[in-house]
Amino acid sequence: MADVNHVILIGRLTRDAELKYTAGGMAVCKFSLAVNRRVKRNDQWTEEGNFFDVVLWGRAGEAINQYLLKGKQVAVEGELRQDRWEQDGQNRSKVEIQANNVQLLGGGSGAGGGNAQSGGYAPRDRAAGPAPKSAAPYPAESGDDGFTDDIPF
Repeated sequence: MADVNHVILIGRLTRDAELKYTAGGMAVCKFSLAVNRRVKRNDQWTEEGNFFDVVLWGRAGEAINQYLLKGKQVAVEGELRQDRWEQDGQNRSKVEIQANNVQLLGGGSGAGGGNAQSGGYAPRDRAAGPAPKSAAPYPAESGDDGFTDDIPF
């Protein structure tokens, strides 16, 4: 039987997403997700938070970055990746979710507001974010690349 590494999470962003580029021009969108679960302790139900770091590579990260604002609810599908290193003689490791798909869900109380037509997802002001790179990270393509300027929500 083959091994399986598949994760699906629905939660809220703990901070605005960060978009950076590698030296080779590949886009890297990073954000953190809080997922609550209900736990029963002594006849009382309480919510316990779990926090996950998520990485979304390439054009998908570029396209959705402006909508990933603190407090917004998203669904993430991907796989777990463990990074290991040594620091000050100590072995360290960190598990991240390498996202294959991120879907914007219900509004939320994030900064940036939004309106009923956009489902609570208004793009972040481009002037507030980092300046775009002068060189295009991807070669020009002919035809439809599947991405539109306005994502209809």
